[in-house]
Amino acid sequence: LNALPGRAPRQRVRFLPAPAPGGGGAVELVAARVPVLADHPLVRGPRFKKLKIGAGHRLDVKASGVFVLGIGHGNKLLTDLYNCHLTKVYIVGGLFGKATDDFSDTGNLVEKTTFDHITRENLERILAVIQGTNQKALLMYSNIDMKTQEAYELAVKGLIRPMGKSPPIITAVRCLQFALPEFQLEIHCLHETQQYLRKMVHEIGLELKSSAVCTQVRRIRDGVFTVDDALPRTQWNLQSIQEAIRNCQLKVETELEKTLG
Repeated sequence: LNALPGRAPRQRVRFLPAPAPGGGGAVELVAARVPVLADHPLVRGPRFKKLKIGAGHRLDVKASGVFVLGIGHGNKLLTDLYNCHLTKVYIVGGLFGKATDDFSDTGNLVEKTTFDHITRENLERILAVIQGTNQKALLMYSNIDMKTQEAYELAVKGLIRPMGKSPPIITAVRCLQFALPEFQLEIHCLHETQQYLRKMVHEIGLELKSSAVCTQVRRIRDGVFTVDDALPRTQWNLQSIQEAIRNCQLKVETELEKTLG
């Protein structure tokens, strides 16, 4: 930002001595416009000495994907988006056959188990139970009477969400890939942590009379922001960031208007 061309220095009128028209060494005062020295870069210093940047829903060191930041006024918008309780989507990889102390494939090995008896149908049955249980929790924490017209309209718009802080809630989960011993899930959730998703993979393994560790947690959507909106490290420069802010501005305004009115 400081490397960009700055505004021109302000001008002010001063009366400066100048030779009089008649000569003879006479001097007169002439009005002239001169720059204000207080606006000179060597006097003023850098235009930006600090920039307020806020973090949205965090990612831990073992996770990757969409990580939203707010710059300047964007910090207030981050708070507003947080109050919308928007759904986040993850791609979670799992590996049957072993368990670790932190539920990830890089943790200390606790045990090894067999997994040949597991089928995709068994896995999807467990996922259906998880989704059904969490749907009941979602309705409970939304504080909405499901017999009202308001509840019907919110359900049609997909706006049934917890009204405040709640435990982690899985709104949808499906199996994307299944090739023993590996599998991959797509999880839609609210108020989760990445460690909670790893523990969920571990518990799925237990339900299937085996064990499982998490090999990958990648967030592909955070509310209105998707992987397509994200900037890889190679594009962390002013021009790319400015363009990303402009492209996402309408998305944010539309979602806030729809949810918060």
